[in-house]
Amino acid sequence: MKDLLNQIIKFGVVGFFCFFIDFGITTGFTNLLGVHYLISKLLGFVVSAVVNYILSIKFVFTHKKEMDKKKEFSVFIILSAIGLVINEIVMYVCIDGVYMHSEPLKELISSELMVSISAIVATGVVMVYNFISRKLFLERK
Repeated sequence: MKDLLNQIIKFGVVGFFCFFIDFGITTGFTNLLGVHYLISKLLGFVVSAVVNYILSIKFVFTHKKEMDKKKEFSVFIILSAIGLVINEIVMYVCIDGVYMHSEPLKELISSELMVSISAIVATGVVMVYNFISRKLFLERK
């Protein structure tokens, strides 16, 4: 149990670092450069996923000896792609599904802040998915 807790803490530290990469790219491209939020989120997610892979394999999960690096990276990319879809869906639901159809929310929260809030919510949802999926498919048993 102590090992799992230690691993969750390491995963959290790596995730926190990668969150700032993702969040910075997403909000920077959207709010400063005017790029559509779904494209910005895609860019932020891809960059942070590559950094996350490197750090997760190095510091969080123990490598499956029977899985070669190409296969391991392929599995990681597939799991990340699923995470990206989840991420985009959560962002879309938060912004286009809820925010854009709620006048009271629009009066309370700017669209820039809503992008930031949505990015945080999406990251939280995908973080849980990432830990479970990577533990199941990438870690040595």
